[in-house]
Amino acid sequence: LESGKTKFIQETMEDPNFDSGDKTLLLVCEEGEIEYDPSKFAFGGVHVAQIEDKSELTAENLTALEKKSGCGRVIIEYNSIWTIERLGSCMLPRKWEVVQIITTVDANTFDNYFTNMRQMLTDPMKVADLILVNRCQPGANKSPWRRQLKAVNPKTNIIFENTDGTSEDGVADEDLPYDMKSAVIEIKDEDIPTFYLDSLDHADRYDRKTVRLVGQAFADRSLPKGYYMFGRMAMTCCANDIQPIGWITQGIQKPSTKTYFRLTAQCKAVDAQGEKMLMLQEARAEIVPPPEEEYLNFNA
Repeated sequence: LESGKTKFIQETMEDPNFDSGDKTLLLVCEEGEIEYDPSKFAFGGVHVAQIEDKSELTAENLTALEKKSGCGRVIIEYNSIWTIERLGSCMLPRKWEVVQIITTVDANTFDNYFTNMRQMLTDPMKVADLILVNRCQPGANKSPWRRQLKAVNPKTNIIFENTDGTSEDGVADEDLPYDMKSAVIEIKDEDIPTFYLDSLDHADRYDRKTVRLVGQAFADRSLPKGYYMFGRMAMTCCANDIQPIGWITQGIQKPSTKTYFRLTAQCKAVDAQGEKMLMLQEARAEIVPPPEEEYLNFNA
């Protein structure tokens, strides 16, 4: 709520590059502090409709609005208090297809909401293609926010918009808790979540570097012989959300849920479906005792 959804959509509609040539139906599911100004839209053919109550989210009502507007595209400013599950379970009209989900976050209230209203805040984030954290003040510590958001949804893109008009992903070499200039980058257990999340977005940062960390070899039937998934079991959101996280690794280790080993590996950034992905090449692996904490915690 009040995270800048209306402002974001208004500015998007003021961009001529967003003109698809189709008529647009803009469904507004909550009344915010700012109202839309269609006179500033960069193109015509926009029909704004107010959804007063979640009961109006029916296939029949949406189909009627589609026919009335003659639209070829729909934008929904959704009220997340109605829950993202309700929107997902709503029977959309036959030709409607979800193209992108964007979640906006106010940096000034994020910590408070994440502590006291976590489920309500994170539910829409779990399905978001992009999380936009706006109103970031100078000196804002973005790394913990980014770590928490990536734990909720590892595949999402995150953009931090600063109050001075600039934007960034919030991560720099000097912000990382390990020495990126070391011949062998030693990654402590508590820093593995940071390494994992940063490698998702900045695979090139680690290309040809050597890392050392403790983990397990997990089975993955999709991988060819001579490869395994190296990583750790992690608690990404809560105690009920535990799953393995890691990297595709080339080597000779056999998958085991009981054996831990300290892996020294060379990193390689490879192309995967148009995006960079970090892979590891096993150089040395030595069996070690189980770590004190079995599960990594992304919320620590």
